[in-house]
Amino acid sequence: MIYRIEGDTYTVEDVDGNEHTLTSSNQFTINGVFKKISFLDENKEINLDRDGLQDLRDHLTTKKTFFGQKVIDNLYQPLGKSFIVATVTTIVAIFICAPAAYVISRLPSYIGYIVVLSLLVTRMFPDVGIALPVATRFLSWGMTDTSFGLILAHLIPNLPFLAWILVGTFATIPKDLEQSAMIDGANRITALARVVFPIAIPGIAVGSIFVWLNSWNEFIYARYLSTEVATLPLRIFEVITRGSIFPAAACSMILTIPVIIITFVLQRYMKSGMLSGAVKG
Repeated sequence: MIYRIEGDTYTVEDVDGNEHTLTSSNQFTINGVFKKISFLDENKEINLDRDGLQDLRDHLTTKKTFFGQKVIDNLYQPLGKSFIVATVTTIVAIFICAPAAYVISRLPSYIGYIVVLSLLVTRMFPDVGIALPVATRFLSWGMTDTSFGLILAHLIPNLPFLAWILVGTFATIPKDLEQSAMIDGANRITALARVVFPIAIPGIAVGSIFVWLNSWNEFIYARYLSTEVATLPLRIFEVITRGSIFPAAACSMILTIPVIIITFVLQRYMKSGMLSGAVKG
């Protein structure tokens, strides 16, 4: 809750005996555990004793903060940006990696093995070593502080990771299923769309969860590419560095809610045994 005093002014005395005059324009929060008030419009805190805090409460009006401008700027905008970036990154990664992983899985084994190793080699470089040159290039392109730029940056580590996961998924799907579909009159695109990809949905769902979580929790690229509207992990970092325990705990809890929802939505696609008996008989 955000508090204001009733009337024009009110004088409080802190634990050191210093007097502070509050005006009706001051907005502040109250920490009842540590007995202090924190001002929203300035970086200032006042420590009170129990009686002083109780007297102050008797002269207050409250304002709900669910849709206040400060909450929108500090919570809803970072939350929305993180959700949009993570979701679009996942969708784009699936559309790129699913066909690529299928092709790799159908290559001769020694060639596919080399390609998979090359995908893993790209993950050997630390993100902090890649983020700086990427941020420098994006700055010259005017793509900092944009969701599009952050999505492209998140695709850099997630594309090889998702492709590596999906190669194993498509490799378990027998080629006989595609050949049977083409014998029945389907072309290769139709066989892929109606036979191969539906069977691969459990693996795609697992890879989607990993990519979405990687993008949702990503910090390094957000640190370099966000200067105005931060992502939620970056906002939580800023709250923690200011030493605000309870706001940091609240933001951390909010950070986990979309993770639970996304996992619950995608878990229904994780089914085993879809290929049992597929090429028997």
